[in-house]
Amino acid sequence: MSIKLTECAQTHAAPRPQGAPRTSGMTIDLSGRRALVTGAGKGIGRTIASLLSSCGAEVVALSRTGEDLHSLAEEISCETLVVDLENPVAAAQATREAGDIDLLINNAGISIPQSFLGTTIDAFDRTMSVNLRSVLIVSQIVAKGMVERGAGGSIVNVSSQASLVAIADHAAYCASKGALDQLTRVMALELGPHRIRVNAVNPTVTLTPMGEEAWKDPAKRDGMLAKIPLGRFAKPNEIAQAVAFLLSNQSEMINGVTLPIDGGYLIA
Repeated sequence: MSIKLTECAQTHAAPRPQGAPRTSGMTIDLSGRRALVTGAGKGIGRTIASLLSSCGAEVVALSRTGEDLHSLAEEISCETLVVDLENPVAAAQATREAGDIDLLINNAGISIPQSFLGTTIDAFDRTMSVNLRSVLIVSQIVAKGMVERGAGGSIVNVSSQASLVAIADHAAYCASKGALDQLTRVMALELGPHRIRVNAVNPTVTLTPMGEEAWKDPAKRDGMLAKIPLGRFAKPNEIAQAVAFLLSNQSEMINGVTLPIDGGYLIA
């Protein structure tokens, strides 16, 4: 069944998901596709999971917080997996438990703000284990299944504008997202012949509840806003819409792209 973006929420879910697009014209059809979303309990990941469900996908939501997944499952139809992706063995086991996956969204991530000189080995290793190593582990298992089934697939990694510009006090985070962009390109290169597309989205500050709290101080917020030509931060649904597009058949010729969603921050 083909579903217009404006119709996704009404067709598949009673309440309108936070990420349900409000524009019309494009058709997104994810019916019969099984989607694994990491970091689905909160923020961008939760919005992505809701939107994909509203567009017909069978969603497997993964998070380290069981309470978040429980509340998500009350809002949308989804399977849930509780796992801390910092643990490589647990990450691999949970991914295998998810079964055959057609669409993968590597969204889970952490940020531990520290200056370059103040960055600890523990903080660096934790950041890399979640933001980068878990993507490798989960994607390898999912992609191997895609290759074996011969049906192709699509993977979207949620990166950041921090992969493209230096941000003070975010040495480990910037490094992890820069590496994630390059991993995305290598994945796209090697998996493309198997009809598996791999892309990334690179959001600016996004107004999730956590983002709103982190950027509520005008002294901090106004300086960043001044660098964005559109004069505002991103909304979670704007990231989710881009992810849905990259997962869908509407983007069949897009592979290996890192897509800034930043209101023009990078050109300012």
